[in-house]
Amino acid sequence: MNVFVINSGSSSIKYQLLSIPEATKLCSGLVERIGQTGTLLKHYTYNQSGSEVLAISLPDKVNHETALAYITEALVNPDYGVLKSLAEIDIVGHRVLHGGQIFVSTTLINETVKTKIKTLFPLGPLHLPPNMMGIEVAEKLIPAAKQVAVFDTAFHQTIPSVAHTFPISTQFKDDYGVRVYGFHGTSHQYIAKKAMTFLQNDAAKIISIHLGNGCSVTAIAAGKSIDTSMGMGPLSGLMMGTRCGDIDPTVVFHLLAQTGVSPEALQDSLNKKSGLQGICGRSDMRDVKQAMQAGDTMATLAYEMYAYRIKKYIGAYMAVLNGADAIIFTGGVGENDASMRNLCVSDLSYLGIIIGEVTKPYQNGIRSFHAPASKIKLLIIPTNEELAIAEQCYDFVTASPIQSHQ
Repeated sequence: MNVFVINSGSSSIKYQLLSIPEATKLCSGLVERIGQTGTLLKHYTYNQSGSEVLAISLPDKVNHETALAYITEALVNPDYGVLKSLAEIDIVGHRVLHGGQIFVSTTLINETVKTKIKTLFPLGPLHLPPNMMGIEVAEKLIPAAKQVAVFDTAFHQTIPSVAHTFPISTQFKDDYGVRVYGFHGTSHQYIAKKAMTFLQNDAAKIISIHLGNGCSVTAIAAGKSIDTSMGMGPLSGLMMGTRCGDIDPTVVFHLLAQTGVSPEALQDSLNKKSGLQGICGRSDMRDVKQAMQAGDTMATLAYEMYAYRIKKYIGAYMAVLNGADAIIFTGGVGENDASMRNLCVSDLSYLGIIIGEVTKPYQNGIRSFHAPASKIKLLIIPTNEELAIAEQCYDFVTASPIQSHQ
């Protein structure tokens, strides 16, 4: 089956077309700066010799519908397309940020499902509306395909109540859905599956650390999420590129009272002007490291704070799991920044963690960086959320019978 995976964000659309179950990537791409000037479509095709990229400039201020129309045109373009017709797409898989307490698994999209997703907009105001745009546009452009939603929060539904309940009035949970939901679930689930196969242990205890512009860490036992750093929304937990992560709630009340800033402006600051950006004025870890090398002390502080907070969660989740078989790094930073990985797990010999040299990739792309004497394996596993979404959609659609969420 051809599965077209769409990740529709507020100003971008990422996509990938795969043949499943063979897991063959046919093409992928990204449209950036939707609604702005300088909109660009980068379209990648793949063959035996590698990948080829085509960069297509789009008109300024295109909307999501127009952007997706350009994407689908690229899929069937006679010169560089990979399909003869959009009718060859069997499934469109949509990454949806938040399923709340309503959606706990992969779901066939219909009008009832769309209505229920819209009721969850307050839980994900920055992400869910553009997710919905992607769904509604895809329904128009690829009407013959089954539209399937994969929720970022679904993997974390196994977190026990002792971990997902906030210590506040239960009325807030009952009336407003206030609880830990967790995010990056598709990535953590994919990583756990790869790790258990590599370790040859379906009962493995794993600490999965996803480090990109957004960051989260999850405690996983036997393939199930036990606890995770992000909470009701994707703002809490680890320090991130532009998000603050865990802070004392008193800080919010104090700033609202003392500065006169509006709740909306403060929310914007905590989401977009905090984290690495707030400390050293740079949100990309590569820029932070370059500034460190130039002697910027605030960049050094930001880098060390980032690692310190990861290390605190490693300690916490070692306690939650009563030890671990492996600590895994993934995401752009996790996969590529060796000094950050080492800083996160340094001086943990009491826990039996001993850093070694990074190995060459094994046959499945996994690398390790623990010493032979280390009691806990340190692994680097590249994530592939699009493939994970495509596989979940395929498994769901090929199951009998297909059931949509009513």
